[in-house]
Amino acid sequence: MYTNKEIWNVSYPIFLGLLAQNIINVTDTAFLGRVGEVELGASAMGGLFYICVFTIAFGFSTGSQIMIARRNGEGRFRDVGPVMMQGCAFLLILAVGLFGLTHAAAPSLIRLLISSDAIFDATKEFLNWRIFGFFFAFVNVMFRALYIGITRTKVLTLNAIVMAMVNVVLDYALIFGHFGLPALGLKGAAIASVIAEASSLVFFLLYTWARIDFRKYGLNHWPRFDFTLLGRILSISCFTMVQYFVFFVAVERLGQRQLAIANIVRSIYVVMLIPVQSLSTTANSLVSNLIGAGGVSHVMQLMGRIARMSFIIMVVCVAVLVVFPQAMLSVYTNEEALLIESVPSLYVIGGAMLIASVANIYFNGISGTGNTQAALILETVTLVIYTSYIFWIGYIVKAPVSVCFSTEVIYYALLLICSVIYLKKAKWQNKKI
Repeated sequence: MYTNKEIWNVSYPIFLGLLAQNIINVTDTAFLGRVGEVELGASAMGGLFYICVFTIAFGFSTGSQIMIARRNGEGRFRDVGPVMMQGCAFLLILAVGLFGLTHAAAPSLIRLLISSDAIFDATKEFLNWRIFGFFFAFVNVMFRALYIGITRTKVLTLNAIVMAMVNVVLDYALIFGHFGLPALGLKGAAIASVIAEASSLVFFLLYTWARIDFRKYGLNHWPRFDFTLLGRILSISCFTMVQYFVFFVAVERLGQRQLAIANIVRSIYVVMLIPVQSLSTTANSLVSNLIGAGGVSHVMQLMGRIARMSFIIMVVCVAVLVVFPQAMLSVYTNEEALLIESVPSLYVIGGAMLIASVANIYFNGISGTGNTQAALILETVTLVIYTSYIFWIGYIVKAPVSVCFSTEVIYYALLLICSVIYLKKAKWQNKKI
């Protein structure tokens, strides 16, 4: 059974890594918020389109991480390498295919989803450059899966700091035209993000070569391509999260100002949820390691302990959010009207964050048991309700963006209820992966 100190030792490097990675999103939003509302809206739509495609790779890496963690817990270290290397090969092939498909199909899809001509043109320009990041980001997530799975997470912090520093400097230089570089605006933000992802991959490669025992983890030779192993990873890697994209498509219909508010508030939301995300990832990995080591009877106790830590941290974060809302918002814009109009949405998000702090832990705990088919069913049920609600509230009622954000409260409440019911009633203890 893991102690609070051991949980924290695994999770805090993930937390710092996620914090540094999200500086990229914050920087893009903060800089582009000073360029114009069209650029801010286009970066939101283009970025979410990118994330929707990237989620395919991230889902695969999540399945790989669960399998790596299970092998690590079982002491079968040499079986880690084949999962890692076949995952990298598969994701590189996938990156090539999705790059071509996105380049060909994205303009038509975006045109269907975006009503504003100005935002459509800007989003298309942004994506033309941003999708080059697939080739680097898809491999990066496999390195992340490796290090979380073997619980050597401190490297994630170092890697993310490198990536964030590169992105911040290049954002400043390429968006506004400093250090002798051209002022590229929105296109500059996309190029900076791609270069930052490339620097992240270079760092992972150099660190792994210098610090990892290749023989111990079976990384010293390229394995034969095992379609059975690939199929097992794919059977676990079934997560596709569409709620952010559906949300922003609905909000975009309300106008450029509402989309700008949604992008700013969502950016704050994502940053404030970083502690929850890091503890959720820790729960995923430690549950799988614990089951691999024969500690299945302690799984519920472990998840409860992590959930309490997550909730306490989030209470503090929400308190800061409620007391200093305009201070948070002023990072992204200096327009007084936009600041005032964004505050109600920020309060709604605060409520959602409290529920998410517990819901994400238990949901990721289910994934850590290897029961990702059950996790997919749970997520699908909540997404169907979520999508129906946002379609009604955004497309039909055309409610203000603050009301649209109430979908997050509904989503996490349903996810928590379904996860707890599953863990208490279902037979998940003997799942083999």
